[in-house]
Amino acid sequence: MADEQVDVAQVDVAALESWIRRFAAEVAEHRDYLTQLDSPIGDADHGANLNRGMTVVLAALAEPASTTAAALFKRVGMTLVSNVGGASGPLYGTLFLRMATAAGDVESLDGRALAKVLRGGLDGIVARGKAEAGDKTMFDALAPAVDALDAALADHRPLSEALKAAATAAETGRDATTPMLARKGRASYLGERSIGHQDPGATSMALLIGAAAATLGNTSSTNAPSNHTPPTNTPPTNTPPTNTPPTNTPPTNTPSDQD
Repeated sequence: MADEQVDVAQVDVAALESWIRRFAAEVAEHRDYLTQLDSPIGDADHGANLNRGMTVVLAALAEPASTTAAALFKRVGMTLVSNVGGASGPLYGTLFLRMATAAGDVESLDGRALAKVLRGGLDGIVARGKAEAGDKTMFDALAPAVDALDAALADHRPLSEALKAAATAAETGRDATTPMLARKGRASYLGERSIGHQDPGATSMALLIGAAAATLGNTSSTNAPSNHTPPTNTPPTNTPPTNTPPTNTPPTNTPSDQD
């Protein structure tokens, strides 16, 4: 029974696109903050570059809609690779391209398939950047998020709860980068001076997982409001009794008018 409950939540391509749009909005809102985080340990361009790339992604999404999850993720990945400079373009582009491969030509994903997609994206980042846990990179936010998602689904928790667990794990991983010594990227050149700074890549990754929890996590409950609408239709059924009092007025009106 529990397995069926987890599998009932289906995330279609429209919901996946809503996730991408939400991520773009989060990046735009936190653009300056991401750049501020990147300033002492990087090129001070993470927020600006990623926001520019996601703006182009939104323009690409305005074209004819993707009909499969793979097509959507591939469009996003190719757009980011082509339009985002620095390290974030190739890494985020690879993330989405590997997600496309893991998703396949399907029109919807259940919880386990979504976890597989994110795991594929994580593997792509590892292959591209050779990152490991504790290197002070986006891996430190994404890896615990994917692990938390897998664990929650294995525990037969609904997709909405599993994604919330993933988002919390991503935030915890993001925060844990602050005391780390950077071992990858430009920040690694600073040595011990990289300690005490939150990693911008892990921060934007936490935004991506948080956007998934905010959009895809609601997918399983989108049918619930429609089940509540019938009760709201029953009160109107009480209006006919309120129409019967007016039926008493004609008798009182007719005699007086006739007189």
